[in-house]
Amino acid sequence: MRLAELSERSGVSTATIKYYLREGLLAPGRQINATTAEYDEEHLRRLKLIRAMIQVGRVPVATVKEVLGHVDDDSLPRAMRLGAAVWALPQVPEPAEDDEFVQGARVAMEGLLKALGWSNAQAMTSVSPSFRSLVVAAAALRRLGYEWSPETLVPYARLMHQVAELDMEFMESHVSEAEKAEVAVLGVVLVEPMLQALHRLAQEEESTRRYGFE
Repeated sequence: MRLAELSERSGVSTATIKYYLREGLLAPGRQINATTAEYDEEHLRRLKLIRAMIQVGRVPVATVKEVLGHVDDDSLPRAMRLGAAVWALPQVPEPAEDDEFVQGARVAMEGLLKALGWSNAQAMTSVSPSFRSLVVAAAALRRLGYEWSPETLVPYARLMHQVAELDMEFMESHVSEAEKAEVAVLGVVLVEPMLQALHRLAQEEESTRRYGFE
């Protein structure tokens, strides 16, 4: 397909597509002559992914480029490829390590991982953005006087592990390694907000069941 058709089918303007091409987010098309290139279904799929990350997920263009670079990196083993792509997404900043609430939260969350038997997560605590997010949230709760102990969090974590198993099964239903990495990225950018929304809807449903509308 030519650029005009790619634009029409993707809903992305030709000017924006040209910008993505210049920035390296989208691979060049097959050159037909000096001024015309031809694009295929892979370009369309990638363009829709870029659009979803930028317009729906609010991911900065520079970050999208970095994420897609990891998605397309055939030299990485699958686990590293998936991890690198997801870790490149926007993350919470490093907490102040001299903060007593952060220190207490870190110890408590390390205890949580130990109680769960999540050995990989335990080994990655010093570099994992996910663990950092966990510590930052736990520290904020402690600062407000609401401490969620490892014992309280274990049932939640067990449920999250079941969600992760479903994630992996869905990801493995895709054929190519690039598609698997894309699914992992979309899981963070788009599926996590869906799960958060379902969580809130479930809370509303349970609240109404227990207390009615009084």
